[in-house]
Amino acid sequence: MGARRIAVISAGLSNPSSTRMLADRLAAETARRLTELGSEVGVDVIELRDLAHDITNNLLTGFAPPALDSAINTVISADGLIAVTPIFSTSYSGLFKSFIDVLDPDALAGKPVLIGANAGTARHSLAIDYAIRPLFTYLHAEPVPTGVFAASSDWGANADEVAPLSTRVERGARELAEAMARREPAADKDPFDPGNYLGEGRSFGHLLGGLAGE
Repeated sequence: MGARRIAVISAGLSNPSSTRMLADRLAAETARRLTELGSEVGVDVIELRDLAHDITNNLLTGFAPPALDSAINTVISADGLIAVTPIFSTSYSGLFKSFIDVLDPDALAGKPVLIGANAGTARHSLAIDYAIRPLFTYLHAEPVPTGVFAASSDWGANADEVAPLSTRVERGARELAEAMARREPAADKDPFDPGNYLGEGRSFGHLLGGLAGE
């Protein structure tokens, strides 16, 4: 089936964080599923916390410092994306949205995405469907049907007794792995062809014009 690469975005602010814990579980299970489907798998994890200053500078200047530029390229060239954010004020975090804002608007077009979110209470679980999923749909990405939400109670000693997190992780990971398996591997594309990453009809001139505010 060819090699596949998964990019993982973790927008947790603390270190360690439950956001990263969820991201790691989703990545491990997706990689396991892809391996079962006969693929070699690479996983790249991006901690947005470490890029916060670079993201702000990019929003102000229109240019990405090297570390942020590498993270952006990792995301747009991956076969699939796992995006996990803490829920603040019933929606995704500002850091998470700011990173999405520095991507070219067409960079995620057609890319399979597994959405994850975490918060202190399960009352925020609907944020995946009314806030985060529409964001990726607007960007023409292809979020898989299952979004995986984890509340604080999901990490307790008796967490798997009722509506276990592991079941949701397995379902979401399976959907992402299957969606990635149906696509042409990114490794088979010419890495120097900007059309593979800028989207249909985009060009470097168009991208530079956008950075200039045109």
